[in-house]
Amino acid sequence: MYDSMRDVCIIGGSRYFGKRLMLRLRDAGVNVTVINRGSSPAPPGVTHLVADRDDEAALEAALGERHFDVVIDQVCYTPRQAAIAKRVFRGRTTRYVMTSTMEVYDPATFYDPATFDATAPAVSPLAAVAPAVVGRPVTEGTVDPGAWPVRLDLPWGEEQFRERIGDARYYAEGKRQAEAVFSQDPAFAYVSVRSAHVLGGGAEEFTGRLYHYVDRVGTGRPVVVHREDHPSTFINDREIAEFLFWAAGADFTGPVNANSHGELSATELCALVAAQVGAERPTYAYAGGAGDEVSPFSFDRYYAMDNSRATGLGFTFSKTADWLPGAIAETAAAITTAKGL
Repeated sequence: MYDSMRDVCIIGGSRYFGKRLMLRLRDAGVNVTVINRGSSPAPPGVTHLVADRDDEAALEAALGERHFDVVIDQVCYTPRQAAIAKRVFRGRTTRYVMTSTMEVYDPATFYDPATFDATAPAVSPLAAVAPAVVGRPVTEGTVDPGAWPVRLDLPWGEEQFRERIGDARYYAEGKRQAEAVFSQDPAFAYVSVRSAHVLGGGAEEFTGRLYHYVDRVGTGRPVVVHREDHPSTFINDREIAEFLFWAAGADFTGPVNANSHGELSATELCALVAAQVGAERPTYAYAGGAGDEVSPFSFDRYYAMDNSRATGLGFTFSKTADWLPGAIAETAAAITTAKGL
């Protein structure tokens, strides 16, 4: 399975689970090349190329005559970035793995892609998206990148555009359309790994989402959640790195969900945090209306993922309940260190 994976190129992803993936590949004897803008050095034994992926000519120049068995794209956020990568790596690789997200299923970010108007209908009439059913995790076929409309004409690189449509919609639709660019008229075998919310890593976890819970629960401050708090799906930082390693060396194509077994709501996460750090019972404040700031992972809609495609292809997932206490402990230790306690 992995015998043909001798040379791998990674775009971005130089920290957190991306760094774990680099080291996993390197330690498996793979020749690893990482491309980034120079903001993060490569680990020892990894070739480092500096280029801005948005600059097609610079990316071509940095790559030179290099060819790869697999490209793993950790930082593709828009269809324009996907289109550039598709042109540059056509003929340079036979397999391309893009790290995508479960946010492609978020019903709050669907709209009419023909107009990209935030006031348009909630569900696109151009792509039949089945409404999520509470208790029925979504499968890959819910969002089909082979049929999703692509709008390369939109100003994806402009901050005003992002502000106008909102961060959540920009991120989710950018990923959906990036998947579509690679899937339609493919230049190579293509996989989109739709990752669940990643937890773990202690101080290396730069998003601060688990930190938010451990800090607030540990200090007795209320956590802001929705009154009807729907569960979501998660994956450990080590497990998503291992999943990407596995996907790179496999031969399947198309979208694949990556999440540990077991759903978890924000309030259930709070209870687990309290038990792990020895805190009092968590207290909550409730979001009162649309647009209210709520804690990460508190959702007023359901779109937890089904991982049966990946398990059927041979990947063995862990259970969230098995690794989450360790992830909470790592975060609590990082908080203690950061506060000098």
